[in-house]
Amino acid sequence: MLRILCLALCSLLTGMRADPGALLRLGMDIMNQVQSAMDESHILEKMAAEAGKKQPGMKPIKGITNLKVKDVQLPVITLNFVPGVGIFQCVSTGMTITGKSFMGGNMEIIVALNITATNWLLRDEETGLPVFKSEGCEVILVNVKTNLPSNMLPKMVNKFLDSTLHKVLPGLMCPAIDAVLVYVNRKWTNLSDPMPVGQMGTVKYVLMSTPATTASYIQLDFSPVVQQQKGKTIKLADAGEALAFPEGYAKGSSQLLLPATFLSAELALLQKSFHVNIQDTMIGELPPQTTETLARFIPEVAVAYPKSKPLTTQIKIKKPPKVTMKTGKSLLHLHGTLEMFAARRRGQAPMSLLLEVHFNLKVQYSVHENQLQMATSLDRLLSLSRKSSSIGNFNERELTGFITSYLEEAYIPVVNDVLQVGLPLPDFPAMNYNLAELDIVENALMLDLKLG
Repeated sequence: MLRILCLALCSLLTGMRADPGALLRLGMDIMNQVQSAMDESHILEKMAAEAGKKQPGMKPIKGITNLKVKDVQLPVITLNFVPGVGIFQCVSTGMTITGKSFMGGNMEIIVALNITATNWLLRDEETGLPVFKSEGCEVILVNVKTNLPSNMLPKMVNKFLDSTLHKVLPGLMCPAIDAVLVYVNRKWTNLSDPMPVGQMGTVKYVLMSTPATTASYIQLDFSPVVQQQKGKTIKLADAGEALAFPEGYAKGSSQLLLPATFLSAELALLQKSFHVNIQDTMIGELPPQTTETLARFIPEVAVAYPKSKPLTTQIKIKKPPKVTMKTGKSLLHLHGTLEMFAARRRGQAPMSLLLEVHFNLKVQYSVHENQLQMATSLDRLLSLSRKSSSIGNFNERELTGFITSYLEEAYIPVVNDVLQVGLPLPDFPAMNYNLAELDIVENALMLDLKLG
């Protein structure tokens, strides 16, 4: 049963949007590990403690007084998906019921039993959060032992036990299922809260509709809301085709699918953070960043600056970053300007070269502290064109090698520093994304979720 709750928490990721911006598929491999909720809530122990207390409206059980329940066994929980419904659960446990019998002596009944119920997975229309609701709870006796005298008539004993247990057990055990679900539903009410992307904005995973249950898994369709710090929402680009899980993964396993359009929207939050102003003269293995070095590629610079002056370089990303994915490879496309200028000359304006650049970065993905991490390296400089120049015309192609090396040594480290903020993943309790195996598939990143 508490595996059920696992399911609940997973679903709690809320929302509504036309096209899914992320998909989460939860198989029984994940569900069967959610034992913590029952342990944390101590529901069975609480129910056992309440069993001997007088409850409003509860009639006394004929033939037994001073009822107590003890030695509740650790439950074994079995779950099965019910297509279109949710989960069927069976909780196998045992306990000892004690009291004063109609014979006048101490009675002890040792019971092994199964509790079964169907748990509907619904979406709360008011909060947009998933909730579990149990239905059709039954208690099935597996084995009963008692210390009633062996010389009593078997029919009398059986009739007494049958009457007693059918009165005690449903009222004791069935509320435990509801109580665990209430515990879970309350615990995960904050799952739709916005999660920060550095200081630049937030991401909120919103559940679009009631989770879909099949015979092998539960699928949650999310409509992520990507919002800038000042409140403007970044719309996800049209992916052009419906988002769907690729084939080839083990039946009943769990995956998270993040489309390239969603990652692009998240990186749009960081666009201004990719702007840089670099004044360092010595950078990595590059030659000194001076007018003398630049003059090797553009002789006109030497005329303007007979004496070498340090260069300052500004890079600004003018278009929102765009992530593309083909099987096995992901690229980050950056379009912007690169401006180089030197100190003002006496009586003259400073030299300035303004170039338009388009370059791709190869992206490697990982997960750290349950956040998606990206590390980049230069794939290639796709285009380089002159936008303006204070020293006249020149052949910008001569700068291709110089600018390529500059991006590798000076700019890519800045991009990687910015990306260290990490991108939030659905806040699904009991999920350790750090163990996931990551695969780049067509137009999406797949996280094949694993257990520890």
